[in-house]
Amino acid sequence: MHVQEWLETVPAVAVYALVGLVIGLESLGIPLPGEIILVSSALLASQHGEIDPVVLGASATAGAIIGDSIGYAIGRKGGRPLLAWLGNKFPKHFSEGHIATAERSFEKWGMWTVFFGRFVALLRIFAGPLAGVLRMPYWKFLIANVLGGIVWAGGTTAVIYYVGIVAESWLKRFSWLGLVAAVLVGLTSMLVIKRKAKKAQQAHQAQPVTAAE
Repeated sequence: MHVQEWLETVPAVAVYALVGLVIGLESLGIPLPGEIILVSSALLASQHGEIDPVVLGASATAGAIIGDSIGYAIGRKGGRPLLAWLGNKFPKHFSEGHIATAERSFEKWGMWTVFFGRFVALLRIFAGPLAGVLRMPYWKFLIANVLGGIVWAGGTTAVIYYVGIVAESWLKRFSWLGLVAAVLVGLTSMLVIKRKAKKAQQAHQAQPVTAAE
Protein backbone atom coordinates (compact mmCIF):
# COMPACT_ATOMS: atom_id res chain seq x y z
CA MET A 1 0.00 0.00 0.00
CA HIS A 2 1.28 3.44 -0.93
CA VAL A 3 2.04 5.90 1.91
CA GLN A 4 -0.70 8.32 0.82
CA GLU A 5 -3.26 5.54 0.51
CA TRP A 6 -2.42 4.40 4.04
CA LEU A 7 -2.65 7.96 5.41
CA GLU A 8 -6.18 8.21 3.98
CA THR A 9 -7.27 5.46 6.37
CA VAL A 10 -6.26 7.25 9.59
CA PRO A 11 -7.88 10.32 11.25
CA ALA A 12 -6.42 13.81 10.82
CA VAL A 13 -5.09 13.97 14.39
CA ALA A 14 -3.14 10.77 13.79
CA VAL A 15 -1.68 12.24 10.59
CA TYR A 16 -0.45 15.34 12.48
CA ALA A 17 1.07 13.18 15.22
CA LEU A 18 2.67 10.77 12.76
CA VAL A 19 4.24 13.56 10.70
CA GLY A 20 5.66 15.25 13.80
CA LEU A 21 6.93 11.95 15.24
CA VAL A 22 8.59 10.63 12.06
CA ILE A 23 10.27 13.96 11.27
CA GLY A 24 11.35 14.31 14.91
CA LEU A 25 12.92 10.84 14.98
CA GLU A 26 14.62 11.46 11.65
CA SER A 27 16.00 14.77 12.91
CA LEU A 28 17.53 13.24 16.04
CA GLY A 29 19.49 10.77 13.92
CA ILE A 30 17.25 7.80 13.04
CA PRO A 31 17.03 7.21 9.26
CA LEU A 32 13.30 7.51 8.48
CA PRO A 33 11.40 8.79 5.42
CA GLY A 34 10.37 12.10 7.00
CA GLU A 35 10.19 13.99 3.73
CA ILE A 36 8.09 11.31 2.05
CA ILE A 37 5.60 11.35 4.95
CA LEU A 38 5.41 15.16 4.88
CA VAL A 39 4.94 15.40 1.10
CA SER A 40 2.30 12.63 1.09
CA SER A 41 0.41 14.29 3.97
CA ALA A 42 0.51 17.74 2.35
CA LEU A 43 -0.76 16.28 -0.91
CA LEU A 44 -3.52 14.50 0.98
CA ALA A 45 -4.45 17.78 2.69
CA SER A 46 -4.94 19.40 -0.73
CA GLN A 47 -7.47 16.70 -1.63
CA HIS A 48 -9.32 16.26 1.68
CA GLY A 49 -10.64 19.09 3.83
CA GLU A 50 -10.27 17.09 7.05
CA ILE A 51 -6.52 17.78 7.21
CA ASP A 52 -5.61 21.39 7.97
CA PRO A 53 -2.39 22.37 6.12
CA VAL A 54 -1.54 24.98 8.77
CA VAL A 55 -1.73 22.42 11.60
CA LEU A 56 0.15 19.94 9.43
CA GLY A 57 2.95 22.44 8.76
CA ALA A 58 3.11 23.38 12.44
CA SER A 59 3.36 19.70 13.44
CA ALA A 60 6.15 19.10 10.95
CA THR A 61 8.00 22.23 12.08
CA ALA A 62 7.70 21.29 15.75
CA GLY A 63 8.92 17.77 15.06
CA ALA A 64 11.90 19.08 13.09
CA ILE A 65 12.97 21.61 15.74
CA ILE A 66 12.42 19.35 18.76
CA GLY A 67 14.01 16.34 17.06
CA ASP A 68 17.10 18.30 16.05
CA SER A 69 17.46 19.72 19.56
CA ILE A 70 17.27 16.24 21.11
CA GLY A 71 19.79 15.03 18.56
CA TYR A 72 22.10 17.90 19.48
CA ALA A 73 21.85 17.03 23.20
CA ILE A 74 22.51 13.34 22.51
CA GLY A 75 25.47 14.17 20.28
CA ARG A 76 26.96 16.59 22.82
CA LYS A 77 26.69 13.99 25.58
CA GLY A 78 27.64 10.93 23.55
CA GLY A 79 30.53 12.45 21.56
CA ARG A 80 32.57 10.38 19.12
CA PRO A 81 31.54 7.01 20.58
CA LEU A 82 27.98 7.87 19.55
CA LEU A 83 29.02 8.23 15.90
CA ALA A 84 30.82 4.88 16.08
CA TRP A 85 27.68 3.25 17.54
CA LEU A 86 25.48 4.82 14.87
CA GLY A 87 27.94 3.61 12.24
CA ASN A 88 27.46 0.03 13.47
CA LYS A 89 23.67 0.34 13.61
CA PHE A 90 23.19 2.27 10.35
CA PRO A 91 26.31 1.66 8.22
CA LYS A 92 24.58 2.88 5.06
CA HIS A 93 23.91 6.33 6.53
CA PHE A 94 26.63 6.77 9.17
CA SER A 95 29.63 5.43 7.27
CA GLU A 96 33.02 7.04 7.89
CA GLY A 97 32.89 8.71 4.48
CA HIS A 98 29.50 10.29 5.15
CA ILE A 99 30.57 11.48 8.60
CA ALA A 100 33.77 12.99 7.19
CA THR A 101 31.79 14.83 4.50
CA ALA A 102 29.34 16.17 7.08
CA GLU A 103 32.21 17.31 9.34
CA ARG A 104 33.83 19.22 6.49
CA SER A 105 30.50 20.92 5.82
CA PHE A 106 30.24 21.96 9.48
CA GLU A 107 33.80 23.24 9.59
CA LYS A 108 33.33 25.28 6.42
CA TRP A 109 29.78 26.54 6.75
CA GLY A 110 28.82 26.20 10.43
CA MET A 111 25.26 27.44 11.02
CA TRP A 112 24.45 27.30 7.30
CA THR A 113 25.04 23.55 7.38
CA VAL A 114 22.31 23.18 10.01
CA PHE A 115 19.97 25.48 8.09
CA PHE A 116 20.46 24.06 4.58
CA GLY A 117 20.95 20.56 5.96
CA ARG A 118 17.19 20.48 6.37
CA PHE A 119 16.85 20.28 2.58
CA VAL A 120 19.35 17.41 2.15
CA ALA A 121 18.22 13.96 3.30
CA LEU A 122 21.60 12.85 4.64
CA LEU A 123 22.43 16.09 6.44
CA ARG A 124 18.92 16.19 7.88
CA ILE A 125 19.81 13.02 9.81
CA PHE A 126 23.33 14.17 10.70
CA ALA A 127 22.83 17.83 11.59
CA GLY A 128 21.58 17.57 15.17
CA PRO A 129 23.85 14.84 16.56
CA LEU A 130 26.93 16.03 14.68
CA ALA A 131 26.47 19.64 15.79
CA GLY A 132 26.44 18.34 19.36
CA VAL A 133 29.48 16.13 18.86
CA LEU A 134 31.42 19.07 17.34
CA ARG A 135 30.39 21.29 20.26
CA MET A 136 28.70 23.98 18.18
CA PRO A 137 27.43 26.74 20.53
CA TYR A 138 23.80 25.92 21.25
CA TRP A 139 22.50 29.42 20.55
CA LYS A 140 23.95 29.26 17.03
CA PHE A 141 22.54 25.79 16.53
CA LEU A 142 19.12 26.83 17.86
CA ILE A 143 18.82 29.83 15.51
CA ALA A 144 19.76 27.76 12.46
CA ASN A 145 17.59 24.87 13.64
CA VAL A 146 14.45 26.97 14.17
CA LEU A 147 14.81 28.92 10.92
CA GLY A 148 15.65 25.78 8.95
CA GLY A 149 12.74 23.86 10.47
CA ILE A 150 10.24 26.63 9.68
CA VAL A 151 11.42 27.16 6.11
CA TRP A 152 11.77 23.46 5.26
CA ALA A 153 8.72 22.00 7.02
CA GLY A 154 6.41 24.99 6.53
CA GLY A 155 7.63 25.70 3.01
CA THR A 156 7.37 22.09 1.87
CA THR A 157 3.85 21.80 3.27
CA ALA A 158 2.72 25.04 1.60
CA VAL A 159 4.28 24.28 -1.79
CA ILE A 160 2.98 20.70 -2.02
CA TYR A 161 -0.46 21.74 -0.73
CA TYR A 162 -0.92 24.46 -3.35
CA VAL A 163 0.58 22.32 -6.10
CA GLY A 164 -1.96 19.65 -5.19
CA ILE A 165 -4.84 22.14 -5.33
CA VAL A 166 -3.73 23.51 -8.70
CA ALA A 167 -3.25 19.99 -10.08
CA GLU A 168 -6.70 18.93 -8.88
CA SER A 169 -8.22 22.08 -10.39
CA TRP A 170 -6.59 21.37 -13.73
CA LEU A 171 -7.68 17.75 -13.62
CA LYS A 172 -11.26 18.84 -12.96
CA ARG A 173 -11.03 21.37 -15.77
CA PHE A 174 -9.70 18.75 -18.15
CA SER A 175 -12.44 16.34 -17.11
CA TRP A 176 -15.07 18.95 -17.96
CA LEU A 177 -13.32 19.73 -21.25
CA GLY A 178 -13.24 16.03 -21.99
CA LEU A 179 -16.97 15.75 -21.29
CA VAL A 180 -17.77 18.75 -23.50
CA ALA A 181 -15.53 17.40 -26.25
CA ALA A 182 -17.23 14.00 -26.05
CA VAL A 183 -20.67 15.62 -26.32
CA LEU A 184 -19.59 17.76 -29.28
CA VAL A 185 -18.07 14.77 -31.06
CA GLY A 186 -21.23 12.78 -30.43
CA LEU A 187 -23.51 15.56 -31.76
CA THR A 188 -21.28 16.14 -34.78
CA SER A 189 -21.21 12.44 -35.59
CA MET A 190 -24.98 12.24 -35.26
CA LEU A 191 -25.50 15.25 -37.58
CA VAL A 192 -23.09 13.87 -40.18
CA ILE A 193 -24.78 10.48 -40.13
CA LYS A 194 -28.24 12.07 -40.41
CA ARG A 195 -27.09 14.26 -43.30
CA LYS A 196 -25.56 11.30 -45.14
CA ALA A 197 -28.68 9.25 -44.54
CA LYS A 198 -30.86 12.10 -45.87
CA LYS A 199 -28.71 12.47 -48.98
CA ALA A 200 -28.81 8.75 -49.60
CA GLN A 201 -32.59 8.77 -49.24
CA GLN A 202 -32.93 11.72 -51.65
CA ALA A 203 -30.65 10.06 -54.17
CA HIS A 204 -32.66 6.87 -53.95
CA GLN A 205 -35.93 8.75 -54.47
CA ALA A 206 -34.48 10.63 -57.47
CA GLN A 207 -33.68 7.41 -59.32
CA PRO A 208 -36.22 6.72 -62.23
CA VAL A 209 -38.56 3.87 -61.65
CA THR A 210 -38.45 1.34 -64.51
CA ALA A 211 -41.78 -0.07 -65.66
CA ALA A 212 -42.33 -3.70 -65.15
CA GLU A 213 -42.18 -5.75 -68.36
